[in-house]
Amino acid sequence: MSDIQERLPILLDYWIEHNREHEREFRDWADKVASLLGEVAQQLQEAAARMADASNCLEKARYGFTKSMGRE
Repeated sequence: MSDIQERLPILLDYWIEHNREHEREFRDWADKVASLLGEVAQQLQEAAARMADASNCLEKARYGFTKSMGRE
């Protein structure tokens, strides 16, 4: 197995979890500022949604990698 094949699933797992942490943090801060800074809260919610989308793409990449390696 190549170095890339060994490292990629580890990186994908790390990136997914890291994005999920950021998503939660963005949502928490959006809740904290919502009553004072509505537009800022809205943008933080948008950032959280986009982070979730990125995580979903990474999950699809992880699934595709797993499938291509015959590890379904």
